[in-house]
Amino acid sequence: MNTNRMTPDATTNALATELAGIEEDFNRAMVSNDVVRISACVADDWVLVTPEAGVLPRSRILHVIETGELSHDTMTKEVGRVRVYGDIAVVTARGRNTGQYRGQRISADEWVTDVYRKVEGRWLCVLTHLTPVAAR
Repeated sequence: MNTNRMTPDATTNALATELAGIEEDFNRAMVSNDVVRISACVADDWVLVTPEAGVLPRSRILHVIETGELSHDTMTKEVGRVRVYGDIAVVTARGRNTGQYRGQRISADEWVTDVYRKVEGRWLCVLTHLTPVAAR
């Protein structure tokens, strides 16, 4: 009897831990304001969906960071839910960040949904959707 096999629960927990670590890598990349580091975290067809601007392609986000229009000082996520469906994973978290956009200070408290696809053994983000946390 092989006792080293992971149970489905252990596999799910390991994937959730792996994806939470990938989220943290992305946060650090964004705070670095380094487009090469950020690019390594996202797929070529990644899009960001925001309430302010709608659907933004990867090229637009990387451009505003590269030019200094957008920079981040802090970025954190409290991962609340991870679901894996084969080579697709969905991470739901509460994200907070601070920084600057076009010379103005920004601060956000948002619900974040990140959709990942496993590509050549690596999880890459293909979609990030942001929704502001409602004031209560």
